[in-house]
Amino acid sequence: MPMAGCHISRGKFIVTGGNGIMKKYVLGALGTAALCYSIVPTYGGKLLHRLRRPEPDDTLYLTFDDGPDPVYTPQLLDLLSEYGIHASFFVVAQSAQRNPGLIARMKREGHLIGLHSLQHKNGMLQPPISACRDFVHAACIMQQLGAPAFYYRAPWGHWNLACLAELYSYGMKPVLWDVMAQDWRGDTTAKEIAQKLRRRTCGGSILCLHDGRGKNDAPARTIAALHDVLPDWLDAGFRFDTVDHYEH
Repeated sequence: MPMAGCHISRGKFIVTGGNGIMKKYVLGALGTAALCYSIVPTYGGKLLHRLRRPEPDDTLYLTFDDGPDPVYTPQLLDLLSEYGIHASFFVVAQSAQRNPGLIARMKREGHLIGLHSLQHKNGMLQPPISACRDFVHAACIMQQLGAPAFYYRAPWGHWNLACLAELYSYGMKPVLWDVMAQDWRGDTTAKEIAQKLRRRTCGGSILCLHDGRGKNDAPARTIAALHDVLPDWLDAGFRFDTVDHYEH
């Protein structure tokens, strides 16, 4: 009589039940590893940011991801200069390497330069060895550009343990955001971006916008929206600062 969990087929002894149990254990282990490696750091970090958000005041923190872009970043810098606003730029290291003049201009005009990864890969999907290698490479690029980064924002806000370990080993601080306007989308308009910014922003907010990447020349619409809302915010008494002055 065949044993439980097995069957005889054409003279072969085949395990059935044991494989199912082992598969469950393997899937469970992989799921736990994924939770610990990226999901918990990502969503736990976002929750912690919300819980530790300081009391509202009259300060707004403009931040820009995914640049520098040779077309749109100069336009954005011109706009910020027009109003005397200092912002924080979280740059993709390889884009910064291709545009060293823009990094130099950001420094010269008093903006904060943070890091936004090497190539804008998703941290949830990046294995530890690759994540560590890319982080070190990106940090080295910023050093060579004379703009060592002390603040880091992960692409899409997706963190992993390897990235966090490197971040703290370099003495960097993670930065999230309070306000998004989905300005990277190809089907949105400058008017819609401006409406979202007005509706979602309050004193003390970190705003996350984009001066690179995006669809259908998305940064152009972001800049147009800022042309609309910046004068209103200044008239309302808001001032602007960089994220190194943001306190939890």
